[in-house]
Amino acid sequence: MKMKKIFILGGLLMSGALVSGCSDFLEVKKYGASTVWETQGDIDKAIAALYSFTTNDSEGVTGRGIMWFECCSDNLTVGRPQSEAEDIRNFRMAPSNGRDVKNNWKIMYEVNAKANNIIKMVPTMNLDEAYKRKATGIAYFFRGFAMLWIAPYYGDNGPNGGIPIILDTTEPADMDLPRPASVLQNYDQIISDMRGALRSGEAGERLPYFSELAPEEYGLPHKAAAWAFAARAALYAAQFDAKYYDTVIEMCDKVMALSGADKRDLFDDGTNNTFANLWRKEQNFGCEYIFSLLGNASDGPKFHGMSFQNGGWGLYNHWGYFQPTLSLWEAFEEGDIRRDATILYPGQTIKFMGREILFGSSTYGISSDTGMTFRKFLSPWEEADCVGKDVNPNGDNASNTLGMCLMRYADVLLMYAEAINEYAGAPDDQAKDAIREIRKRAGVKTDESLLGDYRSFRDLVRNERGRELAFEGLRKWDLIRWGTFVEKMHNAGTNQPTENKYRNVSYTNYASANYANVTARHIYLPIPTKELAVNHALRQNPLW
Repeated sequence: MKMKKIFILGGLLMSGALVSGCSDFLEVKKYGASTVWETQGDIDKAIAALYSFTTNDSEGVTGRGIMWFECCSDNLTVGRPQSEAEDIRNFRMAPSNGRDVKNNWKIMYEVNAKANNIIKMVPTMNLDEAYKRKATGIAYFFRGFAMLWIAPYYGDNGPNGGIPIILDTTEPADMDLPRPASVLQNYDQIISDMRGALRSGEAGERLPYFSELAPEEYGLPHKAAAWAFAARAALYAAQFDAKYYDTVIEMCDKVMALSGADKRDLFDDGTNNTFANLWRKEQNFGCEYIFSLLGNASDGPKFHGMSFQNGGWGLYNHWGYFQPTLSLWEAFEEGDIRRDATILYPGQTIKFMGREILFGSSTYGISSDTGMTFRKFLSPWEEADCVGKDVNPNGDNASNTLGMCLMRYADVLLMYAEAINEYAGAPDDQAKDAIREIRKRAGVKTDESLLGDYRSFRDLVRNERGRELAFEGLRKWDLIRWGTFVEKMHNAGTNQPTENKYRNVSYTNYASANYANVTARHIYLPIPTKELAVNHALRQNPLW
């Protein structure tokens, strides 16, 4: 049973007409209290409301917001002046500030509440049974997704504990909950929700396979997405309890075993530009796709426009917030095609707004403090006629037609390789092949001696995650769960360039002075002050 046309091919249709007039779906009272959900169209609107955090109005979540979780890491930093951003870059964040990060807690709990309403109400409605299963599967997926968005950054298995778990069975009087004793309870709930998104016991399947979605439904969750996000939650839990590696392997196995129209694979067009070509709208739903947030030239996530050259030389209003570091540039091996597809550095020529741009020339100078900028997500801005077709005419919004990738097959391969090595104490043949595949596409040979034992394979996987998944919102948390964040940040700060052809010495000196501020306090974020004010059962993370 198809959902009604909430989606258009290549972008999420989140127009004012879709969201306005349905405040009943956005308000959270007692779960199940709504009396206005009567038709399938009502539920279609409720499902659309799960995506409200992807609109132009959600700059603090899918614009700058998501990357403040990543920033700063040894791969990425704030690349322009702005007072509150400076506090983040200098590791002076406080519970009362935090730039857009503070919005994510509130908005993800709103997504959680919207999902709970669907889970509570839809099974009781007089609608087609297959439709009801699919709708509740989507809701279970988004409840787990919303928790995974924020739980890692606030909770631990120690003094912090987890973050509140609010389910469809939670009574209104109990919503101001204290924190669970451990974030493992959050990860268990996320994994349970992703499993719940797939099946409803004897009633049958909930989420479909991707191949079973109609084109107008692309962007909805599907089985491979639920498996992959369950694997990510288990991987994060495994830092505290190694038994979760078994769940990572189980879930990755399911994705890797897909066949036929659902088979996932690394995109490879056989050219030296294959990694760059992965980041084009034509691959939004290609063989590597698992889950993305979608937009178009009118509305949608605007993260891709938050970076690149600040002001875009007057051609387009990019904001220049997040920029690559010298440590990332140096992490790529010689001949690795991912470097030049990921980072733009002086002397490179790119196509931007129909012009050939020599980056760092007298005509096209550099605004980034690091002397480099993002290239990975720039494809929507290449052509002279892109405005109104591929990118939003309003540079303050910067939505575009390239999907905001949150999960792809390369990550599944890397999660599997890491989990096997940690679980068994050595890589198996499939884990070795996963790393070979990723490096082969990157154009670099694999030293087979690095595949032979636990420690060398572990280091190789960790380095590959940094190179392959750069700017995809994962690096900082990877460093934290490996226990290397503080050390890596100190090293990034003291990493002095030997030349200034591709790098900014003054910024590196700046980083050297300020990254020394990083301590164990900065591993987890402070709970926003305004959330403590509305839930008096919450307590702040002890180091804050």
